[in-house]
Amino acid sequence: MKAAPPPRLEDILEALEGATELSGLQTTIEELRDHFEIDHMVYHWVSAAGDQYGCGTYSPEWVQRYLECEYLRIDPVIQGCYQRFHPSDWKRFDWSSKAARAFQREAIDYGVGNQGFSVPIRGPNGQFALFTVSHHCDDDTWGRITETHRRDLILIAHYFNQKALEFEPDRKPEPAQTLSPREVDAMTLLAMGYNRAQVAETLTISEHTLRAYIESARFKLGALNTVHAVARALSRGLIVI
Repeated sequence: MKAAPPPRLEDILEALEGATELSGLQTTIEELRDHFEIDHMVYHWVSAAGDQYGCGTYSPEWVQRYLECEYLRIDPVIQGCYQRFHPSDWKRFDWSSKAARAFQREAIDYGVGNQGFSVPIRGPNGQFALFTVSHHCDDDTWGRITETHRRDLILIAHYFNQKALEFEPDRKPEPAQTLSPREVDAMTLLAMGYNRAQVAETLTISEHTLRAYIESARFKLGALNTVHAVARALSRGLIVI
């Protein structure tokens, strides 16, 4: 009997959109791991009320070890993602301390993988989430994987976050916001780490005009400042980097 073909990415994401409970997220993340042919995929979020949730493919032994040792305090991926808005390869984080290097060796021993890519997401009212993929391979192979699938992985991260927000108790729906094409361009470049002068030069506009775009986007997003506006635009999927 001929084996059934593996599900397409579109079908997996459609199932994610229709999930009505947390178990649906776990099933989806396992299917996505298999689809991308990588070792692990994990999604973890902290709700606005401070409650933590997660789904993923790390071994139960590693999850228990991580929690028991409170590795959240020293994990360079967590610490690095708290300080930035854009997706990052694990090589960009600070692994120089003795504790971080010991943590990395132990994670690899538990099968986490020596390569990783994480997408930090900030949602409304203090919600923070992290979407991560990891694998064991050489640098060139990992570079090809992330280059090929980077856009899909970022979109998937926001799909998971949107679904997670639906599961938050007493969540009030946010009004839909629309940014103009120029506002999207400006917010995207800022999220990528460009300073205002670089953004203005890239868009071939004056810094005064750029400031008008940023302030308009900030107002639409109900943000306190530019950093807050970038975070909200990312968390709502209005910009993708």
